Amino acid sequence: MVTGTGHRPRGERTSKLPPGAWLYVAAVVAAALAAVAQALGADPDLDGPVGRSWTVAVLVLLFLICDSAPTTLTYRQSAWSPSSSVTLAAVVLVGPAGALVVGATSLFSVRRGLGRTQRVFIASMYGLSAWAAGQVYLALGGTVGPPGHSSFPGIIGPFAVAAVVHVLINHGLLWGMMMLAPPAEPGQPGEALRRHLPMLVLSDLGYATLGLLIAALWSVGGAFAAILVLVPLFVARWAIGQFAAQERAYASTMAALCQAVETKDWYTRGHSERVSRGSAMIAREVGMRGRRVDAIRYAGMLHDVGKLGVPTTVLQKNGALTEEELAAIQLHPMRGLAIVSEIGFLDEALAGIMHHHERMDGSGYPMGLAGDEIPEFARVIAVADAFDAMTSNRSYRGARSIEEAVADLRKWSGTQFDPALVDAFVAALRREGWEQPRAAAAGQPPDGMAVPDHDDPAAPLRVDSK
Repeated sequence: MVTGTGHRPRGERTSKLPPGAWLYVAAVVAAALAAVAQALGADPDLDGPVGRSWTVAVLVLLFLICDSAPTTLTYRQSAWSPSSSVTLAAVVLVGPAGALVVGATSLFSVRRGLGRTQRVFIASMYGLSAWAAGQVYLALGGTVGPPGHSSFPGIIGPFAVAAVVHVLINHGLLWGMMMLAPPAEPGQPGEALRRHLPMLVLSDLGYATLGLLIAALWSVGGAFAAILVLVPLFVARWAIGQFAAQERAYASTMAALCQAVETKDWYTRGHSERVSRGSAMIAREVGMRGRRVDAIRYAGMLHDVGKLGVPTTVLQKNGALTEEELAAIQLHPMRGLAIVSEIGFLDEALAGIMHHHERMDGSGYPMGLAGDEIPEFARVIAVADAFDAMTSNRSYRGARSIEEAVADLRKWSGTQFDPALVDAFVAALRREGWEQPRAAAAGQPPDGMAVPDHDDPAAPLRVDSK
């Protein structure tokens, strides 16, 4: 089950939520209260399924154990816990009203870093998804109570549909919140959740089957079933945690390599991160999804890593380059490929790093590829790379405006850049915007030393093109 954990920095007042997010929270809470009212109306004395107080108490305890120790996903924008297995077990064992009670007890989770508004929203979200799943389960002929041998296979169909409803409502409500109240960290709203959404949905659906296992074991071992399933539940949590840790390790690797490049080549200060973002914007605009967007984000971040193999005296030389020095600069894409070729998760990104200085007319380097011979990733990075170079300050010129840079991209479209990718980038810019680097962070070296950029991807715009 996925929950939001990073919609605001710790200590920030929840009053800073946008008005639309407040209305959304109020609507979800109102819907949960309406579900409670319906449950009370159907069973005012609570002497039906919810009256099985011992079963409910054990399920609540199991739910809180799972919900109080979620696994944080990448960039702390969301978290995952296997607690959906418990609410779905409650659907079978104690019905919709009991499942609502179990899910709503998330309000009392001991998870740290959640404000009151977040707790109320998450509890309402859990309660609603559990209650709706219970209603669907009953509507499809599911029976309430510990299932026996005769319940199978008839119970599987209603339970499977209920699990799908539960997962979709949970993810849908959280997605709506993340769109209305973006995380405080830089990047697109809910970027981490969007990138991993298919995996998370499939994981939740898979672990939902543990809910039926809990219910089936209940008829044999009673409350002892809760203890038996804690092991697979926390194995599931560990597996998701390993995935998230791997993602964070990837990000740390990228950051370390980029920092090394920026230390050596002053002009690239912040450049790699912006090219990474611009490349991802283009990728999404042309329909790339999932791992391909991740790969091109990595490629954009590491496109200049080969400069680690270029002598610092060449990168920082104030003046024209000799033929040997120019050759050293133009070899940096191949050096970059050599540096990162053993990093397994880069995949298609390697081609982008190798060929991002190729040009559509064949006049680029290192191999002089032309047109469709140039890998798609390289053509994407070329556009983002040149745009950021044009809109950043250099020692020999000031930054162009976004409008001027777009005009120059179009001017060299078809000669240096892929026209379709230029159009895609312009469309993405209009929708998402672009934050130009501040003059103070433009990559100027210390003591006023003017260092020319011998690897400006906007080279056709300069008289002294290298």
